Amino acid sequence: MPKSNLKQSHIILALNTLAFTMCFACWTLNGVLVTYLVENGIFDFSVVEIGWLLGIPVLTGSLLRLPVGIMTDKFGGKKVFIILLIFCSIPLFILPLAKSFLAFAILSFLFGIVGTSFAVGVGYTSVWYPKEWQGRALGIFGMGNAGAAITTFLAPTLLNYLSKNNPENGWKILPLIYGFTLIVLSILYILLAKNKKPQGSSKTMSSLLSPLKKGRVWRFGLYYLLVFGFFVAYSQWLVPNFMNVYNTTLVMAGMFASFFSLPSGVVRAFGGYLSDKYGARKVMYWVLGSSVAFSFLLMFPKMDIYTQGQGILSTNAGTITHIDKDKILVNNKEYKVKNKEEEVPKDQTRFLPEKNTWQEILVKENQKVNKKELLAKGITEIRFEANMWMYLALVIFIGISWGIGKAAVYKHIPEYFPNEVGVVGGMVGLIGGLGGFIGPIIFGYLLNCTGLWTSSWMFIFIISLLCLICMHRVIVKMNKEKMPEIFKDIEKK
Repeated sequence: MPKSNLKQSHIILALNTLAFTMCFACWTLNGVLVTYLVENGIFDFSVVEIGWLLGIPVLTGSLLRLPVGIMTDKFGGKKVFIILLIFCSIPLFILPLAKSFLAFAILSFLFGIVGTSFAVGVGYTSVWYPKEWQGRALGIFGMGNAGAAITTFLAPTLLNYLSKNNPENGWKILPLIYGFTLIVLSILYILLAKNKKPQGSSKTMSSLLSPLKKGRVWRFGLYYLLVFGFFVAYSQWLVPNFMNVYNTTLVMAGMFASFFSLPSGVVRAFGGYLSDKYGARKVMYWVLGSSVAFSFLLMFPKMDIYTQGQGILSTNAGTITHIDKDKILVNNKEYKVKNKEEEVPKDQTRFLPEKNTWQEILVKENQKVNKKELLAKGITEIRFEANMWMYLALVIFIGISWGIGKAAVYKHIPEYFPNEVGVVGGMVGLIGGLGGFIGPIIFGYLLNCTGLWTSSWMFIFIISLLCLICMHRVIVKMNKEKMPEIFKDIEKK
């Protein structure tokens, strides 16, 4: 690649990454802003209205990724990015004037379109880099997912600072800051970026959409539903999860949620490097396998299980002559009784399940008993504390694996669809983005049905296993078609 093109490529990559980071921060703005407004009594939104205000930006940003991806392939990423940034800044500037739920919903719908920035950036970045560099380039661009962490980590503190002297109206400055940042980014694109379209940009609309008929696109969408869609869902869901299960404050819960989202966004560049070096398929095997393992470990809630343990049976018929707390005498034969051990203090850290067994006496003195009659029943208690720090570590690990997976999924797209990256990337992003919208809804229904906060991880375990099986079956089928003789020999053996 000539040095001049390489320099422009790096400028485009830097602008795209910066724009995607800020757009993603805007996309998740309502998660913090609406919660703050309700908690401080500035707006009296119901639980249902809060849910809609959290979901509307995610929904619009997801549904419009496909048409915006088509526009990127057709007109070039520079033009689309400039229009997108300027258009989405307008509802952010108007948001401080909102006085009702309807006004907030409409403006959330409009600035939620910033979520389509991913489809623009994928198409615009990929046309500037050769095939062997695209995994790394798209991985670096995808680090913009860290924008979610910027909002969850910094926005609460910024809101408190802005409202210190004016609790009623201080929050209005925050959307103005976000809107102004989008305007600055659009100016940078005008001054520094060059437009470039893929070779297939002259195709008709029907030919541009033709890749969507292929099952491969929908498989990529399924994988992205897991590694991106549910990443977005948990970026919001983890806040009430930590508050309800571990009694943390809102600030601490937001900090823990950022511990999940920030590494997942940053590690995406590393995922692109791994996909370039070892191949996207190998990386996806690791990602889906680790998602299965981590979600399995996260399925287990804080719980105490009581079940029947080893009891005491009389070896001969006779009469109970004496009963003490730790023994029973039948005639002259003594039976030892195990007492319940003292509980571990609550402030003592537990990482693994603990077992406690004891026996409760069922008979009385002077009572006649038969041979093999139960003298004391056994009770076993298994206590699992689901330690918060262990839970947080597992959440961070699964977030990191999903971050690597996001890069691996998009490494596939320019390889299979080099001239339709915007369209295919937009469709895959649409499916993934919908996961961010439906995820909290599904998690809420599962919580209501089971009463378990970890029911969402049970759902993730099933989806992860489904993705892994689906990918493995497809790869085995492809290898069998390419090397039928080898597979015949394997089947004979």
